[in-house]
Amino acid sequence: MDALKLYDRVCAECSVLTTKAYSTSFSLGIRFLGNPLRQPIYSIYGYVRFADEIVDTFHHADKGTLFERFKEETNRALDEGISLNPILHSFQQVFHQYSLDKKHVDLFLQSMEWDLNRANYDRMGFEQYIVGSAEVVGLMCLKVFVNGDQAEYDRLRPFAERLGAAFQKINFLRDLKADYQEMGRSYFPNLDLTQFDEATKRVIEDEIESDFKEAYKGIIELPRSSRLGVYIAYIYYLRLFQKIRSLPSERILEERIRIPNSRKATLFVGSYLRHSLNML
Repeated sequence: MDALKLYDRVCAECSVLTTKAYSTSFSLGIRFLGNPLRQPIYSIYGYVRFADEIVDTFHHADKGTLFERFKEETNRALDEGISLNPILHSFQQVFHQYSLDKKHVDLFLQSMEWDLNRANYDRMGFEQYIVGSAEVVGLMCLKVFVNGDQAEYDRLRPFAERLGAAFQKINFLRDLKADYQEMGRSYFPNLDLTQFDEATKRVIEDEIESDFKEAYKGIIELPRSSRLGVYIAYIYYLRLFQKIRSLPSERILEERIRIPNSRKATLFVGSYLRHSLNML
């Protein structure tokens, strides 16, 4: 193995390590993708994870300066095709290999940057945030899933956007307490958390349900190499949504709702069997 290939491999493994350390559920979903798809998705996740950590975790540092540096290093890596930051190097390889859209990277970074100083959203701002924080990430993954086929990408794009939106909105509901109490953020448009009641919760849940129903239409149209992995992520989030939906509104403000690991394993096995038996 020559030195450059060794460096590429080390960087790729950093993305794998990052994904497995930060998200056991997402990591398990990736394992059910076709082998050639796994590393590119690890690389995309590693990149978006690092950006998210800057705005959510590094409270002891000047997050604005760190984020501006991350943006500059992202642009330099994409322009030059190399980076000494292993996560950025791994991501730029996927960016060029699958001809990802630079506009999607910019929209993602914009949403992350809003988390530095924006606490509340109106409807338009909420929808823009969802596009940048979730939908475009789903579109990056979709480009990998269809192996760069632009016609298939265009056909499946609306469904990928709705799936990304559903996932993000569930994250918002799950993290409602932490986002508000620890970060001072409230993402849902015009939401007064002091008056979060059953009616308000139901409106949000109806919107998520609509996203889920539309997204499923695209999942069953994905290539077989990616369908199972995406379906498993879908089922996991669907079960999380159903658990949140079954709980009273006050519980959502008291704790972070989770799916136990034992239950996750059951979901994954059931999803695998349904996919294997062509029952999706």
